[in-house]
Amino acid sequence: MFVDSHCHLDRINSSPEALESIVKAATDAKVEHMLCVAVSVKEFAAMHKAVAKFDNVSMSCGVHPLHQEDACDYDTLLEYAKRDDVVAVGETGLDYHYSEETKDTQRQSFIDHIKVANTVKKPLIIHTRAAQADTLAILKEYYEHDTGAVLHCFTESLEMAQAAMEMGIYISISGIVTFKSASELQETVKQLPLDKLLIETDSPWLAPTPHRGKTNEPKYVVRVAEFIADLRGDTVAELAHASKCNFYRLFSMVKPK
Repeated sequence: MFVDSHCHLDRINSSPEALESIVKAATDAKVEHMLCVAVSVKEFAAMHKAVAKFDNVSMSCGVHPLHQEDACDYDTLLEYAKRDDVVAVGETGLDYHYSEETKDTQRQSFIDHIKVANTVKKPLIIHTRAAQADTLAILKEYYEHDTGAVLHCFTESLEMAQAAMEMGIYISISGIVTFKSASELQETVKQLPLDKLLIETDSPWLAPTPHRGKTNEPKYVVRVAEFIADLRGDTVAELAHASKCNFYRLFSMVKPK
């Protein structure tokens, strides 16, 4: 059985009929759990309405670094993070590739998310792109290791992965690893310890090869697992079991079936 540690079900399709079909397709593909990740506190209510009925879907709450127009204050974020149906804080982080002009706002938002996660002891879901030094510096200053965290959709260097893992942070790999252009990432994935590895789709984006060009769905996390297992010389069963156990260890509010 597999777990999709990061998806945006409400962004694939928010109609009840479509979501029923998407979740069923994932379940039929042996995906036992999905974590639906928020990108905006303002949109949390709509996301909750769309996915709360599924007992194999959990939710996070936070503000994506590229959604600073939806930024909320610390106290508001804290109140959402305290909810019993919120299992993680984020996604948060830094993205200087697309939005360097909002660096200062992103950094303050990231710090607020870390402090909230430390307070409620729910793990952080971290987005980082073209911001390695600042991401690590902020984590080293503010992040408490027993809070738990994951660098999701990881595409950065092995050195960054190692620095994060030294803080107890997990590394999550998406369908990007299957792309022909991802040779550096593939070499990094070969060297990641199994006990720090998660897998994800980040759907509806980044469908893995051979599904590129299609809308990504949680069912395709199986393809991500198959590719990584072949790349590393693991069996698919080994990769699936390890990544699943890591998921439940990190997101401890989610109970395995």
